[in-house]
Amino acid sequence: MLETGTCAILIFLIVMIFLRLSFVYRRCFEGGRSGLCTDPQGSKFVAPAIDKVLNEIEKPVRFSSQQLRVSTNNFSHLLGTGGFGAVYKGTFSSGLVVAVKVLSGSSDKRIEDQFLAEVSTIGRTHHINLVQLYGFCFDKDLRALVYEYMENGSLDRLLFSKDENIEWENLHGIAIGTAKGIAYLHEDCQQRIIHYDIKPDNILLDVDFCPKVADFGLAKLCNREKTHVTMTGGRGTPGYAAPELWMPFPITHKCDVYSFGMLLFEILGRRRNLDVNLPDSQEWFPTWLWKKYEKGELSDVMVVCCIEDEDKEKAESMAMTALWCVQYSPEMRPRMSAVVKMLEGGVEIPAPKNPFRHLMAASPLPDLVAKVMKELCSFHPEATRTATVSSNPSSTPIMKKCEIEIALT
Repeated sequence: MLETGTCAILIFLIVMIFLRLSFVYRRCFEGGRSGLCTDPQGSKFVAPAIDKVLNEIEKPVRFSSQQLRVSTNNFSHLLGTGGFGAVYKGTFSSGLVVAVKVLSGSSDKRIEDQFLAEVSTIGRTHHINLVQLYGFCFDKDLRALVYEYMENGSLDRLLFSKDENIEWENLHGIAIGTAKGIAYLHEDCQQRIIHYDIKPDNILLDVDFCPKVADFGLAKLCNREKTHVTMTGGRGTPGYAAPELWMPFPITHKCDVYSFGMLLFEILGRRRNLDVNLPDSQEWFPTWLWKKYEKGELSDVMVVCCIEDEDKEKAESMAMTALWCVQYSPEMRPRMSAVVKMLEGGVEIPAPKNPFRHLMAASPLPDLVAKVMKELCSFHPEATRTATVSSNPSSTPIMKKCEIEIALT
C-alpha cells in the first residue's frame, strides 16, 4: 500500500515537471518568433520584468538595432542630447521620419528603468497632445525608443532662443494643448499616469506647432483607487518640481499641475522663471507677478510681457490659472481638466490665494529662492536652465521690440 502511494506521488511530480517544462518551452518558442522573449541574436534572455512588459505591450513595434542604424544612417543626424543619452533623426524606407532616442549605458539599471517607464506609459496611450511612440529596440547592444519626429523642436527652444519668434495666440494654443495632454494622462487613461517632469524641454511641437507632451522616463502608472504614491528619491527638475517632491510628503498627480503652472509663467513672460547664474538680488518672476496681482496691477505685467491689447484678457486668465496651479497645498491645485476650461475661457476663474506665503514668511524671497535653487542645481546641472525679472532681462526678439526696462517692486 505504501509503495503504491509513493509511486503515485512520483508519477504526479513527473507529470507536473513535464507540464511546467512544456509551458516554458512553448512561451519562449512563441516569444522567439515574435522577437520578444530572446534578443535578436538569440544569445541571452531579456530580463524577466522587461520581457513581461514587452509581451503585454501591443501597439509599439520592435525594431532591430540594424534597422535603426540603417534608418538613421548610422546615427549621423544628432537632434539633441540629455542625461538619458541622445536623440537622432531617422527615415524609414516608407518615407516615415522618426526621432530615435538612444539610451546610454544600456547595462545600467537606471537606463532599463527609464526604458520600462516610457514603454509602459506612453506605449499604452494615444492622444493628439502626447508624442507617439512608434516602437523600440531592446537588443543587447542597443536600448532605443522610436518616436514621431517633431519638426519645430521643443517649447524650450521656442521660448528662450533669440532666433525664435511666435505670436501670442500660438503660445496660448500651445498652453491649452499641453494642458489637454496632461489631463488625458491624469483623467482619461485606464491607469492614471503621473509624468513628474513637465517643463518646456519636454513639450515638443509638430509642423503646425501642435504641442505634444514627451519624455516619460520618470513617469509612473498608478491605480485610480490610490490617492497617494510612495516615492524613493526626488524626481523632476528644480524650478518646475512641486515642493512635495523634495520633501517627505505624500505624492499625487497634482505635482504635474504645479509643474504646468511654472510652465505657464514662462509662456506668459517668455523668459525663464529663475536663472541661478544671475545675482541673488534678482526677483523670481512668479512672486513678482503675484505681487502685481495682489495690488491689482496685472496690467503692468501685460506691458512688461509685451501682451497686445487684444490678447490681454487671455493673458490675465493665464496668469490667474498659473497662480492656482502652483498653490503650495496639492489639494488647492485644480484638476487639469479644470485648467483646460480656465485657459479656454469656459469658466470664471476665482481669485487665487497667495501660493508663496510659506516662502515670503520665511525670509527675503529673492535671497531664499536663489540660495535654495543653487543648492538644488549643484546636484541637477540641467536645472540651471530655469528665470528672473531683472532690470536688464535677457530678451527675446519680442522683448527687444518693446524696448522695456522692468521696474522691480
